Amino acid sequence: MRSALSDKLTILKSYNFRRFVNITQLWSSYYWSRLTKSGKVWGLPMAASIEPTTSCNLRCPECPSGLRQFSRNTGNIKADQGKIMIDKLAKTVGYVNFYFQGEPLISPHFYELVSYARQKNIYASTSTNAHFLSEDNCEKLINSGLNRLIISIDGTTQDTYEQYRKEGTLQTVIEGTKRLIMIRNKRQAPLFIIFQFLVVKPNEHQTQEVLDLAKQLGVDEVRFKTAQLYDYRNGHELMPTQEKYSRYRLQKDGTYKVKGVQGNHCWRMWSSSVITWDGDMVPCCFDKDARHKMGNLVDRELKDIWLSSDYRTFRKQVLIKRDAIEICKNCSEGTKVWS
Repeated sequence: MRSALSDKLTILKSYNFRRFVNITQLWSSYYWSRLTKSGKVWGLPMAASIEPTTSCNLRCPECPSGLRQFSRNTGNIKADQGKIMIDKLAKTVGYVNFYFQGEPLISPHFYELVSYARQKNIYASTSTNAHFLSEDNCEKLINSGLNRLIISIDGTTQDTYEQYRKEGTLQTVIEGTKRLIMIRNKRQAPLFIIFQFLVVKPNEHQTQEVLDLAKQLGVDEVRFKTAQLYDYRNGHELMPTQEKYSRYRLQKDGTYKVKGVQGNHCWRMWSSSVITWDGDMVPCCFDKDARHKMGNLVDRELKDIWLSSDYRTFRKQVLIKRDAIEICKNCSEGTKVWS
């Protein structure tokens, strides 16, 4: 097994002096903007998500990919365009998550682009439903230099698993995980493997079981994630009964609201951005349909997009009245630095 500390140190090592200076600029401008409500940003993004594909083999009920309900263009990232994106990010970005929507391992250029990012000393992560972890693909993952792989495993029995991971097979996930860990250990590769358990009502009784399964298989870490539900106000069939696993809290009037204090700020608007498969930059992962396109990174320079009036106006709106932005209404993330 690999340690979480070792994984965090690997991330830190990807930030050279220039990238570290950029982080201090972002951090200082974030607090200055919160004070002045100016929306100013000093520096460029320190992290980014790049979407390999919008395609997925599963049909999860709270996911645009699973529901096949995108209102934006769908497709696979092109190798040359992906490399252009990485080149433009590489000066300041030390962490790239090759994931937004879809199943990354479906993308024909996924492994190539991960390898390209690693050549530029960028920490590379992705998330998968683990239905494509054949021996050949496991070898490709190791060879690409991928640093972190998050495996979605939302149940420890097939009956429970398939209630959210529609058309998925739990045994395929388990066998793929075994195969990858065996190859990783044989090759002595530093890949950090995480089981991510999306806690919903059908599986909330299996949290201990997934911890036991992870230990049995040699998975490095288990993370429990609250589910984002689109129609949550009056309750939802997937909402857990245990409040600690729910993103929402019951109010006195019988309705539900997102937990926590949603203040008028969001560190993610200063620290990172999301790039769709065809190059459009959007503010964050909650903009699943790319309704807030700030510019196309294939066609324009990163600095021009990041410092544009459109981006600044959006940041100012977050600082003045965050709850007026539709994609922010169902979000409890990004309100703390380093969250």
